Amino acid sequence: MDHIGFAEIALLLAAAAIAAPLARWLKVGTVLGYLFAGILLGPYGVSGVFKAYEAKEFLHIAEFGVVLLLFLIGLELRPKRLWAMRNAIIGAGGSQMLITGAILAAVAWSLGFVWLTAIFLGLALALSSTAFALQVLEENGELTQRHGRLGFSILLFQDIAAIPLIAFAPLFAVVAVDAASAMDMTAALKAVGVLIAVILIGRFVLEHVLRLVALTKVKEAMTALALLTVVGTAAIMQWAGLSPSLGGFIAGALLAESSYRHELEADLKPFEGLLLGLFFTAVGMSLEFNLLLSEPVAILSLVVGLVVIKFAVLFAIGKTHGLDNWGSRRLGLSLSQGGEFAFVLLAAGAANAVLNDFAANLGALVVTLSMAATPLLLLLDHYLLPKPKSGSSKPDAMPEDTSGHVIIAGFGRFGQITARILRAKRIPFIALDTDPAQIQLVKSFGSEAYFGDPARMDILMAARVDEARALVLAIDDVEQSMRCATILKANFPDLPIFARARHRVHYHRLMELGITYIQRDTYLSALDVSRELLLGLGESERDADFAVKAFDEHDRHRLIDDYQHYTDDEKLRERARTDAENLARIFDDDASDEELNADLGKQDAKAIAERQSRAEADA
Repeated sequence: MDHIGFAEIALLLAAAAIAAPLARWLKVGTVLGYLFAGILLGPYGVSGVFKAYEAKEFLHIAEFGVVLLLFLIGLELRPKRLWAMRNAIIGAGGSQMLITGAILAAVAWSLGFVWLTAIFLGLALALSSTAFALQVLEENGELTQRHGRLGFSILLFQDIAAIPLIAFAPLFAVVAVDAASAMDMTAALKAVGVLIAVILIGRFVLEHVLRLVALTKVKEAMTALALLTVVGTAAIMQWAGLSPSLGGFIAGALLAESSYRHELEADLKPFEGLLLGLFFTAVGMSLEFNLLLSEPVAILSLVVGLVVIKFAVLFAIGKTHGLDNWGSRRLGLSLSQGGEFAFVLLAAGAANAVLNDFAANLGALVVTLSMAATPLLLLLDHYLLPKPKSGSSKPDAMPEDTSGHVIIAGFGRFGQITARILRAKRIPFIALDTDPAQIQLVKSFGSEAYFGDPARMDILMAARVDEARALVLAIDDVEQSMRCATILKANFPDLPIFARARHRVHYHRLMELGITYIQRDTYLSALDVSRELLLGLGESERDADFAVKAFDEHDRHRLIDDYQHYTDDEKLRERARTDAENLARIFDDDASDEELNADLGKQDAKAIAERQSRAEADA
């Protein structure tokens, strides 16, 4: 790739920067935008900047985006989540892969492919595009509906199934390129040994390394370690003769329960998005577009056949899982395209002599055109067969008090008390803190917390702030707390925020952002101590209760009134002196009232005694 310099790299980045927003604006999906940008830049585009061999080489490098995608997928596959979705994942996802793969394999075999190649093609084309389908469902507001959730389960199974398909593509080979391509016993043992070593190191060593780096509080070191984890695992897998993508997935899965997974996800997400976009751009550059021009009828027939077969299978699965016709149809159309993993599998198949170059290029072109058809088909379906007013594909009805989760930003003493109450009420929460020692401590007592700066937008998104019911702002540092509050109010104005203020100025700054529920540090506990102190000094319970209650009411009113002057120190000092005198007068007036009431009580008692004496004398 000696030809590619800064000018070519700038052109690629410009294409990525323009293609994705333009495709999103046109509502055709960013993946399709990247593919079309690649076609324009490739040897068959209008510019022809990149030659065919350069496009193939760049595609090989850009596959690191797929490795990062698989790492993040593995990072999301927590055991509890998988177990809760097991029926939909295994049932719907497994049946879709087996039935669709079998039908497509039969079609490939009828077209003249040998049976091993036909099976490989059938399974590769049975995969749908996770990035493409989820984006389409989310943009249409259907991801939280029943068919959207079922579609997510199917895509999740496909993502998992793609791993062994990519890793063991050489097993489908019908012609050995050379002796090294055959998987002999030594190579198999080497691969198994490396897998075990990676799992053991990731399970028992990686968490401690992440904690040590986090203790340094050097942000770029954490990002470098995150990238090193993915790149290192992928390189080891490649050295062992396995797929680098498998390494990325294993690394992510090993860290799924890590305290640092939100930080890792936030650090790597921008790299994953950009590199995956460059991967799709490279796929577009590598397409043999002259095939479409030479055999348009045959290729379009293959595209129609792929979409129809996948749609029919998915429609039937939707019906068997209780969806109505509209929901089953939307499920089928949303997942009817070929997937990004098909590009990887087709490339792996060509590299391992499972497919010849012509078949791999033809398959990639069919997958690309099927992606292009998806938004158009969904648009036609929306206008020609609109959603019925009632049906089973409405959003899942969940009790209002159990939907969503709570985010606790800051997991010191304040946040931990809130967490204990939420856990006792079985309300799910995600706790974030930037102190690795604190996280390690609370985890040793059975609490769950994750490393990450809640004042960063990417960390909040990794904690699914857009799905949260509320957020507890319990950060110790005032400036960090204000950064977090500012981000939240700017991007999620409707999210309820329950804030902790370190002092009065912090309270006023939070008020200025529009936060309405704020509690000051140590305020309530100080009132309790003051009451006990007054009792210990000999005050009556009535006097102690009145003093604390009066102070509380007076101070809360003053706190609100001081807001308009909170930046004027001289004015605040003057008001503090005046308020102290007013509060003293309140206590003095109460003492006078008590003395008066006591005198009146004595007079009443004396009058009553005199009346009783006269009554006794008369008797």
